[in-house]
Amino acid sequence: MYGEDVLKGNWRKRRTVPEVDAERDLVVEDAESGFCGAVVGFELGAVVLEDRFGKRRNFPLAPAAFLLDGETVTLRKPAAPAQAQRRITASGSIAVDNVPAQVAKASRIWVEGIHDAALVERIWGDDLRIEGIVVEPLDGIDDLAAAVRDFRPGSRRRLGVLVDHLVAGSKESRIVASVTDPNVMVTGHPYVDIWQAVKPERVGLSKWPVIPPGRPWKEGICEAVGVREPADMWRRILRSVSSYRDVETPLINSMERLIDFVTVP
Repeated sequence: MYGEDVLKGNWRKRRTVPEVDAERDLVVEDAESGFCGAVVGFELGAVVLEDRFGKRRNFPLAPAAFLLDGETVTLRKPAAPAQAQRRITASGSIAVDNVPAQVAKASRIWVEGIHDAALVERIWGDDLRIEGIVVEPLDGIDDLAAAVRDFRPGSRRRLGVLVDHLVAGSKESRIVASVTDPNVMVTGHPYVDIWQAVKPERVGLSKWPVIPPGRPWKEGICEAVGVREPADMWRRILRSVSSYRDVETPLINSMERLIDFVTVP
């Protein structure tokens, strides 16, 4: 009597209304009022349309409330573009991209040896290249006062010196006391060697072994941890460092002070 089973009819299927991002300059028509205009912005959750005469009206972003090329659509506010993440250097500074390294300035930072220079480069290299500051390794600091005199520091030729084992009463502290030029800053860290400024857990140790006085420190460390040669141990240490988080705070503080000192205008 009723013919086809009404429960099987297509009338039960709802037509899907597409959602469209309301990009600027998209031309749509408000289905209820017939107002047609281009998207020019948003106010209080409503889209603002401007017609060809320059008249503007606000319309709520209701479902199926607009026509696009004659088809019913639901407008939605576009997602805000993701902000580009700022790149951070190994030292924790904000990286400056697409800026070439400067020509080296007259000011310098001295460190005690090649291992110190390599570690400083690993962490502060980006910052120093931007500032145009060269790091030079010394062969120890026994002749520091004479080396400073030969350098001839000045207001535009400043010198920063990073010293290992700079603690009260040490040989290093007595050497440093002989340098009094106001254009020179000598600072340092309390560790016997720059190796020890690396956090021990980074190289798989709970703490750095204690080496008796009079014993070569690096050789003693190698023997204590079962490494044949100091060069092998150094490669292991340097591989473990990728940023300032891998070294102890006294080294970080000293290097930041030196960089600030030699880059003052």
